[in-house]
Amino acid sequence: MKNFFASRAGIVAVGLAIGILAPLLQFWGNPGNMGVCVACFERDMAGALGLHRAAVVQYMRPEIIGFVLGSLAAALLFRDFRPRGGSSPVVRFVLGAFAMIGALVFLGCPWRAILRLAGGDLSAVFGLAGLVGGVWVGTLFLRGGYSLGRSQQTRPGAGLVMPLLMAGALALMLLYPQVPGEPQSGVLFYSAKGPGAMHAPLAISLAVGLFVGFVAQRSRFCTMGAFRDVILFRQGHLLSGVLALFAAAVVVNATLGQVAIGFEGQPVAHTHQIWNFAGMLLAGLCFALAGGCPGRQLFLSGEGDGDAAVFVLGMFAGAAFAHNFGLASSPAGVGPHGVAAVVVGLAVCVYFGLTMRAKA
Repeated sequence: MKNFFASRAGIVAVGLAIGILAPLLQFWGNPGNMGVCVACFERDMAGALGLHRAAVVQYMRPEIIGFVLGSLAAALLFRDFRPRGGSSPVVRFVLGAFAMIGALVFLGCPWRAILRLAGGDLSAVFGLAGLVGGVWVGTLFLRGGYSLGRSQQTRPGAGLVMPLLMAGALALMLLYPQVPGEPQSGVLFYSAKGPGAMHAPLAISLAVGLFVGFVAQRSRFCTMGAFRDVILFRQGHLLSGVLALFAAAVVVNATLGQVAIGFEGQPVAHTHQIWNFAGMLLAGLCFALAGGCPGRQLFLSGEGDGDAAVFVLGMFAGAAFAHNFGLASSPAGVGPHGVAAVVVGLAVCVYFGLTMRAKA
């Protein structure tokens, strides 16, 4: 199995699996063109914990929990659990925060950009162009010697922090289930309307998350890595998985009647194309500088990578900032301070790219 997932056939199989399951999750109750969105789902989880009070995006998403715990299971089963950390954690936290802000200006992570396009949302083209542009800029810094330094081996207890946090989040869901019509159950907040109120059954969402986390950990699936490898090394191994995801999602969406081609009226999306591009430009640059897309960061955190866990926590903080300070977009357009946040985020990334360089 290990050799299979390392092959091109393996990465294609993982892409096909995600491309099939994500539209099915939408069919089973998740928001439109959002069967899976790491950034959106982490934002919902931040809302469920009260880190922001945007009432329409508050739900403890089981898919994210499953990604981490499924990755942990795969790492333990194949003896790939390697606790490590200490590679510029503060920088990674800030990159995670700005990655989330950029994604919420666009309204989606790389996976959702692909799924939006597979559902007919043509605005996703601008987001994907921004993502590739951000990764390309990141490769320029990598060629110039950019590095966050080496991580160091650490104790198993440190490597288990993110899986334990996710297990705790699942326990909270089970202890404080949603009460119909109530905005809060125990310590958790729940959306009564909007995207946060749209979700597949808990058992199905968790099972899909566990499965995707398991196979993605084995295959090293990563959308940012796919574009980076093509730009830097002219290697299409990871890209073949991304293309398989898109192709499968197109077929499943068409079969389920979930395709509506156009710009206007798309679910949880806006048509301010300059900022669709710029938001994902910022997100893509952050992913490139941090070494992985948001899904990959979750899978890494499940296998004991504390640096990836710091990036994930930075994304949670970014979600709180985005909704507490008017940075996130909505179907009506970009938030009142979203443009300024993107400009500041790009400046911060350039600062990191120029100053975090290994000396000869």
